[in-house]
Amino acid sequence: MPAATTDPTPNDPRRSQLVSWLHHLDPQLLLRPATLRPASSDASFRRYFRVDIGDPGQGSLIVMDAPPERENVATFVEVGQLFASAGVSVPAVLGADFGQGFLLLSDLGASTYLSALTAATADALYRDALRALVQIQMLPDRDRLPRYEQPVLRRELMLFPEWYLGRHLGHAPSESEQQMLEATFRVLEARALAQVQVAVHRDFHSRNLMVLEAGAARGNPGILDFQDAVVGPITYDLVSLLRDAYVVWDEERVLDWCVRYWELARRAGLPMPTDFGEFWRDFEWMGLQRHLKVLGIFARLYHRDSKDNYLKDLPAVLGYTRTVAARYREFLPLLRLLDRLQARAPQVGYTF
Repeated sequence: MPAATTDPTPNDPRRSQLVSWLHHLDPQLLLRPATLRPASSDASFRRYFRVDIGDPGQGSLIVMDAPPERENVATFVEVGQLFASAGVSVPAVLGADFGQGFLLLSDLGASTYLSALTAATADALYRDALRALVQIQMLPDRDRLPRYEQPVLRRELMLFPEWYLGRHLGHAPSESEQQMLEATFRVLEARALAQVQVAVHRDFHSRNLMVLEAGAARGNPGILDFQDAVVGPITYDLVSLLRDAYVVWDEERVLDWCVRYWELARRAGLPMPTDFGEFWRDFEWMGLQRHLKVLGIFARLYHRDSKDNYLKDLPAVLGYTRTVAARYREFLPLLRLLDRLQARAPQVGYTF
């Protein structure tokens, strides 16, 4: 377990409130508030801290600080209970203060999939992740989650012209480009809404999946950051996992994992397309919707929130976007726009 470190924000008022809250929790938890230190960064307004328990080396817990005017910890707790009922590994809630936005959680460790993935470990780790994904998608109480409807899809897609094109590239789309984007967005929305609708984590990727210690009750992966779960397209989380902004695999491996998932989901009774080619197109088109959104989000994190660490991941996301746009006639105008903005020669390579 990591040693205690000095917190870089000792004068932070919320940190002081958090320490006070920890002091008033059940003494049987054996918390040591003086060991509180940052545990991880987050793209949202949430912060995570680690706090030791008992004697040195005995273990630690995680503390979430989620400002109530920005975040809703009650949703985190509710979705966590739903996911736990599906049999997957999520943090246990050991203490909660909804009013202040504080949660005390079990510690799933510090080894993310991102830190553990190598050419040698990937197959075993992704096999576990695909199994867990199917369990989430089979969730019987998924109707308790909000639906990923057309207005939400559109709001996300609009991040691309507003933040990536407009703010990041300094390009105001012309009237004809706006019409092209509108047509593209309609095609992507229709395809997404036509898919089988299941429980969707929404950020099922290598930074939110944890490698658990051997013998963990429910096995890998430990799953984090699930509070935005919805009922939505069946390929959404698969795209998040296999076309991850933070780790890129060659297409042969991605295809193999997609086939494995498709077969696993069919055996589990999920209503999958019988033709894998149709499923692959759903996967690619869902990926294009997600990656246009992510381009906008990463640009917004930089320009609005001064978080520049996501800029290094833009090339991977843009690469996914260009690859899919080049394959399908419907998205050739989008590819031409990207070519013009990147001063690249058009590359026509569509296959469908």
